[in-house]
Amino acid sequence: MPPETAALPAGFVERVGLTPERKRDVAVFRERLAAVNQQVNLVGASTLDAFWTRHFVDSAQLLWFSPKTLTWADLGSGAGLPGLVLAILLKDRPGAHVHLIESMAKRCRFLTEVVDTLGLPATVHNVRAEELRLSVEVVTARACARLPRLLGFAEPYFDLGARAVFLKGAGLDTELAEARLRWRFEAETVTSLSDARGRLVFMRGLARVGGR
Repeated sequence: MPPETAALPAGFVERVGLTPERKRDVAVFRERLAAVNQQVNLVGASTLDAFWTRHFVDSAQLLWFSPKTLTWADLGSGAGLPGLVLAILLKDRPGAHVHLIESMAKRCRFLTEVVDTLGLPATVHNVRAEELRLSVEVVTARACARLPRLLGFAEPYFDLGARAVFLKGAGLDTELAEARLRWRFEAETVTSLSDARGRLVFMRGLARVGGR
């Protein structure tokens, strides 16, 4: 890990499973992301210089906060953040699987290439997130949609018993207030390890206000 990650909690690398082998996989992912990003808009080009903190740590922290979770659904996976990072770090874990859900075919081609190249425990679904009903432990998303809309995407997964951990920015309190106008849920938040302005929101018990 580069020097700028030195402020991470003690044991972060070990807890998220960043072995030397997995670090090489992450490097391959980063190279493919940078190459494809020149033709397909996956991430802001300027963010690639800060890949380890801006993208890797931001994604990998999900396993710091939820280290025993094996099955994930990444809604609006896009560049594979956090889904591909999770799949890389869980590569050697029996029973682990990550569902990468993305409606844009060109992004799915990129996701499939990385999954196949690295032999990851992941499935790419070229479909709108709310059209799937998958049984997973945790549903997640990063830069997908504001919370009131995102919960609509995630509802089928909650219905099958999932809980959620969403990566959000400084406007989370506003999004939570807006979401409570449409949804009932339990929520807890923690400060992001990659950027003190960001937060993770842990959610369970989703139901529509007034019923379906």
